[in-house]
Amino acid sequence: MIDDVAAMAPPQETIEPFRAITISRLAHELKAQGRSVIHMEFGQPSTGAPPAAIAEAHRVLDIDGMGYWESAPLKARIARLYRDRYGVEVSPDQLLLTNGASPALVLALSSRFEPGDRITMARPGYVAYRNTVKALKMVPVEIGCGPEEHYQLTAAALEALEPAPAGVIIASPANPTGSIIPPEELAAIVAVCLRRGIVIVSDEIYHGLSYTGRTPSVLEFAPEAFVINSFSKYWSMAGWRLGWLLVPPGHIERAKAFIGNLFLTPPSLSQHAGLVAMDQTEVLEGHIQTYARNRDRMLAALPSLGLKSIAPPDGAFYIWADIGHLTDDSVAFCEQLLRDTGVATAPGVDFDPVDGHRFMRFSFAVSTPEIEEALSRITPWFESRSA
Repeated sequence: MIDDVAAMAPPQETIEPFRAITISRLAHELKAQGRSVIHMEFGQPSTGAPPAAIAEAHRVLDIDGMGYWESAPLKARIARLYRDRYGVEVSPDQLLLTNGASPALVLALSSRFEPGDRITMARPGYVAYRNTVKALKMVPVEIGCGPEEHYQLTAAALEALEPAPAGVIIASPANPTGSIIPPEELAAIVAVCLRRGIVIVSDEIYHGLSYTGRTPSVLEFAPEAFVINSFSKYWSMAGWRLGWLLVPPGHIERAKAFIGNLFLTPPSLSQHAGLVAMDQTEVLEGHIQTYARNRDRMLAALPSLGLKSIAPPDGAFYIWADIGHLTDDSVAFCEQLLRDTGVATAPGVDFDPVDGHRFMRFSFAVSTPEIEEALSRITPWFESRSA
């Protein structure tokens, strides 16, 4: 199913709120009132930055006044990540450091496309894809992706689009489903895009967080793709606001002109800490072991609560669950769950404006004891509604 979102309404009417933020505000209000709250509404690790990165930040604060700066050592280290993880050679000059993945998305779209361009993406998908495209006066073309497509875009769906869109946003692992595009399907998607002149923007922010095997980068098949990544997820540094956009060689200067005017540079302190964080493998892999345990526990428990239709969380740290047998208003449902149990979750309409009223998303990027406590709270709540 293809939903070509109309671009006729005024911008202030087309940019919808991120409703998980509303849920989170309520969660913090309840916490301020003395309630015990477990935050499973956002995809942010509860672990914090690696200790060595924090120690480096303390050291730098004492010796460096800092200012606008783009760390050459950090860019070189990120380039080495692509060689070590994917066997792909990139130049440090292709890497533009940003204040997290969100500005990287704005930078990729604004520097490569024009107002009116059609940009396709999966539905369900990250709320900011659709709304950022709209904010930049482009047209989001959402392709409904369900269990039969593994909740991911397919080469066949892109081939069938008429006319061909100017660009496509792919995400693997995906938010909110955690699904991963298999290597052979990713290669087929790239082949369609090359043949039809569709520019690829790949959001690889959840790379490194996989439970079913290796996740390929689109760069292994498409060196001309724009690639987004961030320190927020794998490196557990969401609040440090540090990410990057990898730009194809022919577009570097234009992208640099945009970033210089729109965003300047990310925080110097974060760049110092990020460089150290990249080599804290033992700590970071320990986080993944925690997420894997949490994932297994959630997958074992949720079917007994009546949540039997769940997207395959191959990676990232999310459970996308069908609650259509319980509600047709996921916002009200998640709000009531929070008020009654103190467990904050994300309503599905953020990620799917068509069918999301009957879905919800759990983030399991918290501690395992918090997972156990959350399950103990929500189990009787769901059981009472199922009954």
